[in-house]
Amino acid sequence: MSTTNPETGTRIDEIAASIYRISTPIPPAAMPGGFTFNQFLVLDDEPLLFHTGPRRMFPLVRQAIEHVMPIAMLRWVGFSHLESDECGALADLLSVAPRAQPVCGRIAATVSVADMVDRPVRALAEAEALSLGSHRVAWIDAPHMPHGWECGYLFEATTRTLLCGDLFTQGGAEHEPLVEADILEPSEAFRKAMDYYSHGAHAPAHLERMAALAPTTLACMHGSAWRGDGGRLLGALANRLSGERA
Repeated sequence: MSTTNPETGTRIDEIAASIYRISTPIPPAAMPGGFTFNQFLVLDDEPLLFHTGPRRMFPLVRQAIEHVMPIAMLRWVGFSHLESDECGALADLLSVAPRAQPVCGRIAATVSVADMVDRPVRALAEAEALSLGSHRVAWIDAPHMPHGWECGYLFEATTRTLLCGDLFTQGGAEHEPLVEADILEPSEAFRKAMDYYSHGAHAPAHLERMAALAPTTLACMHGSAWRGDGGRLLGALANRLSGERA
């Protein structure tokens, strides 16, 4: 672990081979119950950042990235869907990374992102892969899972890491970077309190497709990243959602 900003507690940790979790805790005094905002940096020939963090958090994210590489080396900036914690600092990142391009699903590119930035957008179709060097990510379309028509995820095949956005969101400001303990029950408790899922008809099917990839690391945007049988955990979440629809 390396704390990159002692004042805020922002830190960067390697959770899989050359995949780093950048995390900034938000104390309960600033947000009821506390929270964390995480971004994930894949360090490779063409480095990729998944999630930008909110615009006002950009200096902290930049500082953390520069702990392991010059930010100007950044090649790709990806995100799950259009929300400030997902892509709020997109323009700031592009301004300091001259080679960087946004990478997202085709829906996001078509309805929003191509109009938001002045650079070409790499729009990925379902299962389309993008080589970063020794790592390879593929896009997973997941409309409305948990929310946003344009929602989707990236799966890194070499490390079997699923960059899973808002899935398995855990409340609280104190989280270890990577755990093997249960995160389903804490994330379900958080979901039921806030109900930020769209409850779309195809949600269980989206989760079952991701489970079939058999990820071994889940890179969660809020809370700890998780290591274990990711297919089983995603299947358990699909069963919960299916039960609610019954």
